[in-house]
Amino acid sequence: MEKTITVCGTEYRVKRLLGHGKGGYSYLAECEGREVVLKQIHHEPCSYYSFGDKLEAERRDYERLKAAGIRIPELYAIDPQTERIVKEYIAGETVFEIVKSGRSAEPHLADVRDMAAKAKAAGLNIDYFPTNFVVRDGLLWYVDYECNGYTDEWNFENWGIRYWSRTPEFEAYLEHLRKTEE
Repeated sequence: MEKTITVCGTEYRVKRLLGHGKGGYSYLAECEGREVVLKQIHHEPCSYYSFGDKLEAERRDYERLKAAGIRIPELYAIDPQTERIVKEYIAGETVFEIVKSGRSAEPHLADVRDMAAKAKAAGLNIDYFPTNFVVRDGLLWYVDYECNGYTDEWNFENWGIRYWSRTPEFEAYLEHLRKTEE
């Protein structure tokens, strides 16, 4: 996938798709020798989540997570005209990849629980799904900016942990992925 996308007047060369989430498509891109994540906001329907202004939510959530002390990638640019953002690329393996490969996420549980405590103290929940966490140099990074008001139902211990090992929920998600790829 070799194409160029412009954000705030700067051209980025897209290298590959990183993922497709509720709010947009994230690409690994490069500009002047630096790899970044370029996110294109989309307006596809999502049956289980409602959005307002997605671009403003990215900006607001980034600020809330930074203030809470959550380890997240730096936000470099927001382009309201094209509905694109550029943020720091955190190279490494996702917790999802670790669990899928049969290895244990146990070494990263203290880190995610620390993030969960900081989020709760700030009145927030983050999206604890393991695709949103990358391990780089032994440190866990939350690479999504999504956060919502805190509720016990969606905290790490009641929801997120269900996907941090080969649980029935994790296996059901893998099966869902297999079916969508067929």
